[in-house]
Amino acid sequence: MPLRVAPTFRDRLAEASRPLAGMWLCSGSPIVAEICAGAGLDWLLIDMEHSPNSLESVLGQLQVVAAYSSTPLVRVPIGDVVTIKRVLDLGAQNLLVPMISSADEARAVVEAVRYPPRGRRGVGSALSRSARWNRVDGYLENADEHISLFVQIETAVAVDAAADIASVDGVDGVFVGPSDLAASMGLLGQQTHPEVVAAVHRTFEAVRGTGKPVGVNAFDATMAQRYLEAKASFILVGADVAILARGSESLQARFIN
Repeated sequence: MPLRVAPTFRDRLAEASRPLAGMWLCSGSPIVAEICAGAGLDWLLIDMEHSPNSLESVLGQLQVVAAYSSTPLVRVPIGDVVTIKRVLDLGAQNLLVPMISSADEARAVVEAVRYPPRGRRGVGSALSRSARWNRVDGYLENADEHISLFVQIETAVAVDAAADIASVDGVDGVFVGPSDLAASMGLLGQQTHPEVVAAVHRTFEAVRGTGKPVGVNAFDATMAQRYLEAKASFILVGADVAILARGSESLQARFIN
């Protein structure tokens, strides 16, 4: 029986009438992922860069989130063609690739998500969940329609190259990471420093000038609101592990004297 795959994050952004709000999934737990997916957030970022997530745990989270309205993105640990191939074959439709600092690096990851002759993705649709084991009609011919690619700007060098990065054909949007950006500017741990915030705003302007959507990570509610006012198209406002840490600390503070 022919099957259809879900709309991409690129499609959701194009149709959205407001910024899309999401959160990180870093615990590696499908149960936690399902709890968060049931909250009704627009999107969820399954992180493989700074978490214990493996291919198996990512698969489990993609499967449980599929039952809900939140769109899952997977942040791969590196823009490596083999890593990207394996995550795509799991059925991830939306990828975020960290630490992209030039247009050439962006072009390389675009090639990694596309089949030949346009790219270098290995062909294994009959064996993988991506095409539902060849139950998605025309998957190979239309794979680009089923995948969206976002790249992460998180260095001062990348800020200067933001317009060139966003302009690369096949890059569907840019996500700004203030934490590593602050570190690259010699301001480690100071994501809300005025110079860091100014660099984020410059990135917003550069990316919007190309017509591509731009998002940002902002756990601080005040900064999140400021970035929304600066026309962020999508934003991350929390993480499963951080919510659990702060929630358990509040219990300790209330009940243990």
